[in-house]
Amino acid sequence: MQVIRILVVGCGNMGASHAKAYHDLDGFEIVGLVARGDSKSKLNVELGSEYPLFESYEFALEQTKPDAVCIATYPDTHRDYAIKAFESGAHVFIEKPLAEDVTSAEEVVNAAIKYGKKLVVGYILRYHPSWIKFIAIAKTMGKPLVMRMNLNQQSHGYMWNVHRNLMSSLSPIVDCGVHYIDVMCQIAGVKPVRVSAIGARLTDDIPAWNYNYGQLQLHFEDGSVGWYEAGWGPMVSQNAFFVKDVFGPRGSVSIVADKASDEGKSDSVAAHTQTESLRVHYADLDDRNEFIKEDERINLSDEPDHQELCNREQRFFQQAILADLDLSSSMEDAINSLRIALACDEAVKTKRTVLL
Repeated sequence: MQVIRILVVGCGNMGASHAKAYHDLDGFEIVGLVARGDSKSKLNVELGSEYPLFESYEFALEQTKPDAVCIATYPDTHRDYAIKAFESGAHVFIEKPLAEDVTSAEEVVNAAIKYGKKLVVGYILRYHPSWIKFIAIAKTMGKPLVMRMNLNQQSHGYMWNVHRNLMSSLSPIVDCGVHYIDVMCQIAGVKPVRVSAIGARLTDDIPAWNYNYGQLQLHFEDGSVGWYEAGWGPMVSQNAFFVKDVFGPRGSVSIVADKASDEGKSDSVAAHTQTESLRVHYADLDDRNEFIKEDERINLSDEPDHQELCNREQRFFQQAILADLDLSSSMEDAINSLRIALACDEAVKTKRTVLL
């Protein structure tokens, strides 16, 4: 098997998970860990390894000459880091969102095409069998559809530091919202035509221009609608945490994550991808307006944890490189979900509906 020599940039939550995948999976060789501060040293200890450590991304790129680069830094670095990787001849795996703005995202995609390299964006839910099934069932519920999703997090301790750092460049509904906008676009299967949104700044610990609570609403050309809500901070209510639900004329499908929604888990990264089971409801009525079918509970046997999802992402990245997969559709989807999320951000700040 061809070994892919990979440089990992960013050693926080996601960077560490991806590094563990490369460390454990056949066909990858980590040539360096790049981060400011001591996170890279701690990661080396966790992995029981002695990978080369670097403070400077550019120096690491020049010294290691990797086949691929994993970019798990804050979004304001994504454009420059990705383009430099492509220019050096490396493929790129990059965490979502693809960039800070649509123009930068388009420049990253254009660079991947120009240099003939693979670009995989970390839309982790696309590799989750339960979410794949959830989307497939939702598509059977008729049109129009109502899609309801949120991921509010009562963040504290380390995670509040992570969230405050993220909010130096992006709002929660952009950073997390791209995942669920991507899901809603897959389910609806038609173009969104306009967005509206609300937001509130509930702390002075973030920049004056940003907000740590937001809710967006998508309007699709077939009449389907969807909302996504995200709030980060120690003031967020635990009850606000977990809704993943779609209904249409024929019934509904919901993710029922009993254990993942326990008290105190709203800022747990591991809990965010847990599904545990799906509940399918059918709207068919008899002549007494009583339901003909009982709700169906689908217990999911293939329930990967967060690390296994990262492993699956990296297996796909490996396959994309070795089998020369066409990634044009997924790259366009990454730009599209970011474009929609940023339009929602504009709607919050202008207090106006934004046409797409």
